[in-house]
Amino acid sequence: MHFKKILFCFILFYSTFCLAQNKIELSSLSKVSLLTIGPQEELSSKFGHSAFRIQDPTLGIDVTYNYGMFNFSDPYFYFKFTTGKLPYSIGRHKFTNFIYTYKVENKWVKEQTLNLNLQERNNLLHFLETNLLPENKYYKYDFLFDNCATKIPEVLNKITTNDLVFNFPHLKKEKTFRDLIHESLKANEWSTFGIDLALGSVIDKKATPLEHQFLPIYVYHQLEQTTKKDKTPLVSKTEMILKSKKENKKNLFLLTPAFWFGILLIVVTTITIKDYNRKKRTKWIDFALFFLTGISGLLLLFLWLGTDHTATAWNFNILWAFPINIYIAFILRKNKVPDSIKIYLIVLLSLILSSLFLWVAKIQVFSPILIFIQLSLTIRYLYILFYLKRSSTKY
Repeated sequence: MHFKKILFCFILFYSTFCLAQNKIELSSLSKVSLLTIGPQEELSSKFGHSAFRIQDPTLGIDVTYNYGMFNFSDPYFYFKFTTGKLPYSIGRHKFTNFIYTYKVENKWVKEQTLNLNLQERNNLLHFLETNLLPENKYYKYDFLFDNCATKIPEVLNKITTNDLVFNFPHLKKEKTFRDLIHESLKANEWSTFGIDLALGSVIDKKATPLEHQFLPIYVYHQLEQTTKKDKTPLVSKTEMILKSKKENKKNLFLLTPAFWFGILLIVVTTITIKDYNRKKRTKWIDFALFFLTGISGLLLLFLWLGTDHTATAWNFNILWAFPINIYIAFILRKNKVPDSIKIYLIVLLSLILSSLFLWVAKIQVFSPILIFIQLSLTIRYLYILFYLKRSSTKY
């Protein structure tokens, strides 16, 4: 028994060492598969995950490779993440450790066995191990075009020397990137509102069939429809290897953005009606609206122009979240304001109207919850304009 343990440890050490040295050759009993992990409630897990699995009982190998690794302990993590400069990397894990993580997190995992010949399996292993080398393992992550899911068809094409034929009978209609993102989200959630606020009009263009594969679930469906040039199906077997337990989580309406921005609309409308009847202007509500929309606009402008994120470019939410508002907020705290504010208010109202046109034309699709915000702003802008015209420079 003692000898068997020593032999087993030797084989395990040898296999791991060979993997690290990129010299191992898989046997005819080896198997390669794609693991697709289901989504979860947390924002970082809402879109699922993809990973390769390589098994060889002859060599005692059962490991996974995925391109979704990053260094959370990096002292500049938040800066790099925010600016789109956070390097992602490939990682290798024992399958038992990999699957245990998702069992604890209550996520389902589906496995698709890939119909690759021995040469292609070895090509894949050598390619992944070469990618694990320090000089190769890092890549610049892009949510839409270069992530853990898009790497799968890219790698498979390389190791099969472009022998794959992608068919698309499962794609019944054209969808934009935003449509595809929304499939994994719920309408009245803060995460959904935040995504629609932060991502620009670039995600409202139609995604090509291949571009659907920025989402793991679409890689899964695509591989089911993919063949080799000799008409051989790429996937030979599909099975659920880990089931998730159903969780009945009810989102309280009191905690949703629709509730709170609905409250905002009620508060703004109520204060405006009282101001109209009293012929006064409540300065704190004006300061709050202009300051918060100005801060939001600066953030959106930073995401658009100051980062490497491709999905945050050309964001027309900036038409209502106007950055200059943060400066105007302090002017509106005064009893007397310059007449030029009237022109500025007309410009703001025109910008809101322009955003509605872009929405209807589907140049950029905004969050439906934005209606509450735009109504609140429109009501208050119109009242301030009316008040200034009525009282001239006297408040």
